[in-house]
Amino acid sequence: MEHVRVEIRPAWPFRLPRGGMDGVARRRGTVFERLVHVEGERAIVRAAQPGADRVVVGAWSAGGRDVCTEAIARVRFALGVDDDLRSFYERFRFDALIGPSVRRSPHLRVTRRPEPFEALAWAICEQLIDYGRAVEIERRIVRRWGARCPRTGLRDVPAAVRLAQIAPAELESCDLSAGRALALRRAALEVARGRVDLRAADQERGWARLRRIPGIGAWTVDILALLGQGRYDVLPAGDVSYRKLVGHLRSGGVPGARVEEDEVRAFFAPYGGWAGLAGAHALHGAGRHGPSQLAA
Repeated sequence: MEHVRVEIRPAWPFRLPRGGMDGVARRRGTVFERLVHVEGERAIVRAAQPGADRVVVGAWSAGGRDVCTEAIARVRFALGVDDDLRSFYERFRFDALIGPSVRRSPHLRVTRRPEPFEALAWAICEQLIDYGRAVEIERRIVRRWGARCPRTGLRDVPAAVRLAQIAPAELESCDLSAGRALALRRAALEVARGRVDLRAADQERGWARLRRIPGIGAWTVDILALLGQGRYDVLPAGDVSYRKLVGHLRSGGVPGARVEEDEVRAFFAPYGGWAGLAGAHALHGAGRHGPSQLAA
C-alpha cells in the first residue's frame, strides 16, 4: 500500500468543509475523507487542518505513487484549498450585495467535485426536485452501484462507465423520473465512450454535445462547469434559489417573487469572471442554500 502525504499552505483563508450528504465524502472530527478512483484504481484520501494556515492531505492506494498523487490533486481541486481569492476579496469586499458576506466569510468557496462526471450526474438527479429528495436518490445510486472500500466503508460515486451499463428502468427504481434516467444514462455513455471529455481544455465543445441530449439544459451544464470544472465565471442562473433571490431583491421583498433565468444572468453580469462565487456569497449572505448546497 503506497502512501503519499503533502502539506499545503493555503494562499487564502481556508476551512475544511463538512462531509457531503450523498454518502460519499465524510467528516470525522477534524478529518475530511473520501474514496477516489483513478483509472479504476482505488485511493483513500484524507485531509486535516492542524492550523488556520496549514492543511495536510494524504492518500493511500495499492495502485502506486502516481495514483496517490493524482487522487490528492483531485481532492485539492474539490476543496479549493489552492484557490487564491485575494483579487475577488479586494474587488468585492465593499459590494452592496455581497460585501458583508465577503468580509465576514473570506474563506467561503464553492464545494466542487474531484471528478467532473460526479457534478454532471448529480445535476441530472437534482433537476426540478427539492434537494432533500435528490439526496435520497443519489444515496440510493451510491449504495447500489458505487464502489466500496472494504477497509474504511467509504463509497464512491459510480463512474460513467458503470452508469452507462445500467438500464434506465433500474435507475428509475431509485426514484429518478423516466426522462432523467434516460438523460443520465445517455450522458454516461457519451463520457464513457470518449465522445465528451469533461477534462478537456475545450470545455464548451463538451457542453454543446451534452446539450443535445434531451433533458440536459443550461442549468445542468452550468452545474457541471461550476462544481465539476472549477469555472468561477459560470452561474447556474436557472436555479430556483437565484430566481427567488433576485426576484426578492428586485421586487422590494414581495413574498414569492421570482424572475427568469436571463434576468438572473443580467443581475450577476457585473461580477464577470467571479459570477459563480459571487452567487454563492449572495445566497450565503441571504441565509439561503443553492444548488447542491453551493457554499461551504
